[in-house]
Amino acid sequence: MAEQYDILGGKVHVYKRPNSSHWQCSSYFAGKNRRTSTKEDSISKAKEIAEDWYLQLRGKLRSGEIKTEKTFREASELFLREYDIITQGQRSKVYVEGQQRRSQGHLVPFFGHFGLSEITAGKIQDYRIHRHEEAVAKHGKPPAHNTMHQEIVALRQTLKTAIRHGWIDHLPDLSEPYRSSPKISHRAWFSPEEYKKLYEATRKRAHEPKQARFKWECEQLHDYVLFSANTGLRPDEARRLQFRDVTIVEDDASGQTILEIEVRGKRGVGYCKSMNGAVRPFERLKARLRPPRAYEDGRGEKGPNTMNNGSEKWCLPQPTDLIFPKWQRELFKTILDEENLRFDREGRPRTAYSLRHTYICLRLMEGADIYQIAKNCRTSVEMIEKYYASHIKTNLDAAAINIMRAKPKKKQKPSDHSRSTRTSDTGD
Repeated sequence: MAEQYDILGGKVHVYKRPNSSHWQCSSYFAGKNRRTSTKEDSISKAKEIAEDWYLQLRGKLRSGEIKTEKTFREASELFLREYDIITQGQRSKVYVEGQQRRSQGHLVPFFGHFGLSEITAGKIQDYRIHRHEEAVAKHGKPPAHNTMHQEIVALRQTLKTAIRHGWIDHLPDLSEPYRSSPKISHRAWFSPEEYKKLYEATRKRAHEPKQARFKWECEQLHDYVLFSANTGLRPDEARRLQFRDVTIVEDDASGQTILEIEVRGKRGVGYCKSMNGAVRPFERLKARLRPPRAYEDGRGEKGPNTMNNGSEKWCLPQPTDLIFPKWQRELFKTILDEENLRFDREGRPRTAYSLRHTYICLRLMEGADIYQIAKNCRTSVEMIEKYYASHIKTNLDAAAINIMRAKPKKKQKPSDHSRSTRTSDTGD
């Protein structure tokens, strides 16, 4: 049994474990059991050290070095644990890892030692300034607006976790001061003339590649451009698409041959009906022989559909094969540069996502119903109105705008002759 002495009115206990020659001390202080070793064999010296240790704790409490409440670090650990478990199957693994990276890489190093009640609107503003200065010092430019937005979202979710567990009772003001509402700007897309210029360039490259060994890649890119601009799929949705997810059907409403697509993307499973222009590219993709390199992953390793002996045998794609196993990013950029289409007039770079934006804009220009477009693209009417419909000139009805209300005719004043005539008639 351990030997024990109480000092300072029982606030501090000095004790020795049976298997140790050094005295230790402990105290229940600021809501937590705390203990340390005196590293002394003499009980008299151990008591002096224990008394000094307790007085140091009291000094740290007064100066704010000891927190009597939960810290942001504890709230962050709880949030990340809950988030990883609760969002399984609801959020992509990449997004969950991004939340962990933002919390552990930026938020905890700055807020970790603060008590939750100490995280005020002023501290959050200090964090924004700190991140700006840190990024400029390391990379020569401030963090992107979306980067800061995602970090503030992670901060908000962490503080909401603390509220749910009763550690704090309200959220601080997380809004960004001094910043007006950002202007609404449309997404980078291809106008009808630019889109025609693009697919003619990709078609020419598919027929006449600069190097014969890249003919398959050029043909794939041409069909990708036509397929995406006629379906409105997100790039990640197109890259997850398998041949068994697409069916060629006769649409009763339009009388056209179209594609019915089962889409898997960030919104889960959804459905899409294509334009007629996507049918022919899909038929070419389905009938095109594939080289074994088509199944290589980003590291150059062979996929499951490649011959085990490594022979260069070309074969037709199978129903479970990806329609677009590789994205020809560099070839796409090269063609955009050659056709002077890399940037729009506001300087925004065009990417594979621009083909989705092109689909939405062209449908709006043709007068398609905005609600049906939103359903077909698995997005909201609000997003389309905000980023697409606001800059489509055909959405403005000149006949409804340029209405001129007919002005009422002015009443003519009676002439002096007619007035005198009425007067004379009345007098008779």
